Amino acid sequence: MVDFATRRRMMVDTQVRPSDVTKYPIIEAMLNVPREAYVPQGRREAAYMGESIPLGGDRVILEPRTFAKFLDGMEIRPGDVVLDVGCGLGYSTAILAWLAEFVVGVEDDAGRAEEAQATLSDQGVDNAAVIEGPLEAGHAKGGPYDVILIEGAVEQVPQALLDQLKDGGRIGAIFAEAGLGTARIGYKTDGRVGWRYAFNAGAPVLSGFRTTAAFSF
Repeated sequence: MVDFATRRRMMVDTQVRPSDVTKYPIIEAMLNVPREAYVPQGRREAAYMGESIPLGGDRVILEPRTFAKFLDGMEIRPGDVVLDVGCGLGYSTAILAWLAEFVVGVEDDAGRAEEAQATLSDQGVDNAAVIEGPLEAGHAKGGPYDVILIEGAVEQVPQALLDQLKDGGRIGAIFAEAGLGTARIGYKTDGRVGWRYAFNAGAPVLSGFRTTAAFSF
């Protein structure tokens, strides 16, 4: 019998805390939310390893270190409404729901969206909902949001998504540049988003967030 609780604590002690993530609400959430419940059945043995978990195609569950550092940098508050773009099977949504008032997860794969919602319900997470739809479109109906987190790398962030962020809100994304990944947090002020470097990280580029190539003649 696999002792997932012990592995969960080891994940926090060896991957999260050493990355300078020490805020109690984040530590508490990551110690209590069972990551193994939100990964593909065949990969549960690897649920607490320090690497991203593939979901197929350009999709992954972000590694614990990267995810925790985003949580730390975006300073999610108990009254916040959060948009979780590319929520996969619901792990990130469950953690965010521990920290915020309500979370809307967006997933473009119907099977994953259905499984994520079912798992969240089974785990008693009642302040989150998973919506099926294009990741780059977000979910304007549930906004505007205090926080938006994009669960994958981007070359650009569509304006339609930035428009769903409240003034004073925060957005986190990994920008893919010349083969490298840079995690940045954007802050919206007077309708414009200014980005600040947060840390280095990597993830596959999401298909709806690629830069459109310009044609020349």
